[in-house]
Amino acid sequence: MNVRDELLKTPDLRGLLDDLEKVWREEQILRHTFWAEVDENLKAEFILGEIIYHSPIHGRHWMASSNILTQLLPFVKQYNLGKVGIEKVMVRLTRNDYEPDICFWPASVSENFGKTQSAFPPPEFVVEILSESTRDRDYGIKMTDYALHGVKEYWIVDPENCTVEQYLLQQNQYQLVQKLKEGVLKSAVITDFQIEVSLIFEE
Repeated sequence: MNVRDELLKTPDLRGLLDDLEKVWREEQILRHTFWAEVDENLKAEFILGEIIYHSPIHGRHWMASSNILTQLLPFVKQYNLGKVGIEKVMVRLTRNDYEPDICFWPASVSENFGKTQSAFPPPEFVVEILSESTRDRDYGIKMTDYALHGVKEYWIVDPENCTVEQYLLQQNQYQLVQKLKEGVLKSAVITDFQIEVSLIFEE
């Protein structure tokens, strides 16, 4: 039984809806404050009514991100496939605002981006690089939210264990396609893009 079915069985449904509406209004006030005050020099996200500030990344995280981008950026540019977002690019979803470690929009979407645009629609491809402070969200709310908003491919990179998990969207949920410690990882969304897993974790 899903959450909706459970709610429909609640005798005080009207009262519950009023409470939820109040929470939503208060959350949106805080969210608009976040949009107005967020500092472009800080990595921050708005998740479930809370402003989350991120600590500076560790060396392994930084190297994994750099190694993927070293392969991905020139590939996307060479073939005019679209745009790659890095770290401080704000992705705005229905309730939450995220700054994925790496993300990608196809040219059909990114060609409409404005030069001064500061918030962007759901991408088609997202990479999140695990850390101790982000692990629960990367596997939890972000995974659920990205799926609900049509992010077709999601990679979770684990620098500590040198693994990459590739998830693909199926009926609004992610299915784990493979978890690799070596070999070649091929993107399902970015046509012909592939990377040696070992290269991701080179120092």
